[in-house]
Amino acid sequence: MTPPTILDVEASGFGRGSYPIEIGFVEPVGTVFCCLIRPEPDWLHWDASAETLHGITREILQRHGKPPLWVAEQINRRLAGQTVYCDAWAHDYPWLARLFDVCDLAPSFRLADLRSLLSEAEAMRWGEVLDQVRAEQQLRRHRASSDALVLQLTLQRVKQD
Repeated sequence: MTPPTILDVEASGFGRGSYPIEIGFVEPVGTVFCCLIRPEPDWLHWDASAETLHGITREILQRHGKPPLWVAEQINRRLAGQTVYCDAWAHDYPWLARLFDVCDLAPSFRLADLRSLLSEAEAMRWGEVLDQVRAEQQLRRHRASSDALVLQLTLQRVKQD
């Protein structure tokens, strides 16, 4: 099975006012894209517990983040015409919408829920296999591209078993 492109979004927190701070994806051939996003001046929501999870501070975003328009254009160029999958569609979709809305752009790709690719039996094994892949990868940080890679590897393994 050739894996689909898997995308993950890190955000300033959850709920109203939250916004994307990092987008990462892994393409079918294994090409990885990951980019920090510099917050817009009116993007003020910040959740310290989210920062604890991903380890990205507002200062890091200000220093190393790319402008939202640049990020949206890169994503559109690289993902044009694809169906791209994520594991948290209910969160990732609004965060991507916020990014594209501030840039006055529309996504050139379709975002879909990774679960739609799983049979009932595969969905039952997903959590266990995900934990195995995470342990094997020994990732030290919770970041968008690392999470996307783990999801892609998990999907491949669940489909192979």
